[in-house]
Amino acid sequence: MVVTIREVRTRHERLLLALPGVVSVGIGRGSDGREEIVVGLDRPRPDTVRRIPGSLEGYPVRTHVTGRLRSH
Repeated sequence: MVVTIREVRTRHERLLLALPGVVSVGIGRGSDGREEIVVGLDRPRPDTVRRIPGSLEGYPVRTHVTGRLRSH
Protein backbone atom coordinates (compact mmCIF):
# COMPACT_ATOMS: atom_id res chain seq x y z
CA MET A 1 0.00 0.00 0.00
CA VAL A 2 1.37 3.39 -1.02
CA VAL A 3 1.38 6.08 1.67
CA THR A 4 0.35 9.48 0.30
CA ILE A 5 2.25 12.65 1.08
CA ARG A 6 -0.88 13.99 2.79
CA GLU A 7 -0.90 11.04 5.17
CA VAL A 8 2.80 11.54 5.92
CA ARG A 9 2.29 15.26 6.56
CA THR A 10 -0.62 14.57 8.88
CA ARG A 11 1.38 11.96 10.82
CA HIS A 12 4.37 14.27 11.39
CA GLU A 13 2.73 17.72 11.50
CA ARG A 14 2.27 17.95 15.27
CA LEU A 15 5.90 17.05 16.02
CA LEU A 16 7.22 19.47 13.40
CA LEU A 17 5.02 22.33 14.66
CA ALA A 18 6.37 21.75 18.17
CA LEU A 19 9.88 22.71 17.03
CA PRO A 20 11.00 26.30 17.77
CA GLY A 21 9.98 28.72 15.02
CA VAL A 22 7.99 26.29 12.87
CA VAL A 23 4.81 28.07 11.78
CA SER A 24 3.47 25.77 9.06
CA VAL A 25 3.75 22.35 7.48
CA GLY A 26 2.54 22.09 3.91
CA ILE A 27 2.99 20.32 0.62
CA GLY A 28 4.76 21.79 -2.38
CA ARG A 29 6.75 20.80 -5.45
CA GLY A 30 10.50 20.84 -5.70
CA SER A 31 12.47 22.14 -8.66
CA ASP A 32 12.39 18.59 -10.05
CA GLY A 33 8.57 18.55 -9.93
CA ARG A 34 8.37 15.97 -7.12
CA GLU A 35 5.99 16.53 -4.24
CA GLU A 36 7.71 17.54 -1.01
CA ILE A 37 6.82 18.51 2.52
CA VAL A 38 7.52 22.19 3.14
CA VAL A 39 8.19 23.34 6.70
CA GLY A 40 7.66 27.09 7.17
CA LEU A 41 9.83 28.96 9.65
CA ASP A 42 9.21 32.37 11.23
CA ARG A 43 12.84 33.40 10.62
CA PRO A 44 16.16 31.71 9.85
CA ARG A 45 16.72 29.12 12.60
CA PRO A 46 19.77 26.94 11.96
CA ASP A 47 19.26 24.92 15.17
CA THR A 48 15.69 24.05 14.19
CA VAL A 49 16.66 23.24 10.59
CA ARG A 50 19.23 20.74 11.89
CA ARG A 51 16.44 18.94 13.79
CA ILE A 52 14.21 18.57 10.71
CA PRO A 53 14.88 15.41 8.69
CA GLY A 54 15.74 15.66 5.00
CA SER A 55 12.95 13.23 4.21
CA LEU A 56 9.94 11.66 5.88
CA GLU A 57 8.76 8.23 4.80
CA GLY A 58 10.39 8.66 1.40
CA TYR A 59 9.17 12.20 0.70
CA PRO A 60 11.73 15.02 0.62
CA VAL A 61 11.43 17.79 3.22
CA ARG A 62 12.60 21.36 2.77
CA THR A 63 12.41 24.41 4.97
CA HIS A 64 11.33 27.85 3.88
CA VAL A 65 11.34 31.12 5.82
CA THR A 66 7.78 32.43 5.58
CA GLY A 67 7.85 34.90 8.43
CA ARG A 68 5.18 34.96 11.11
CA LEU A 69 1.75 33.91 9.94
CA ARG A 70 -1.30 35.88 11.02
CA SER A 71 -4.98 35.23 10.51
CA HIS A 72 -7.13 38.09 9.28
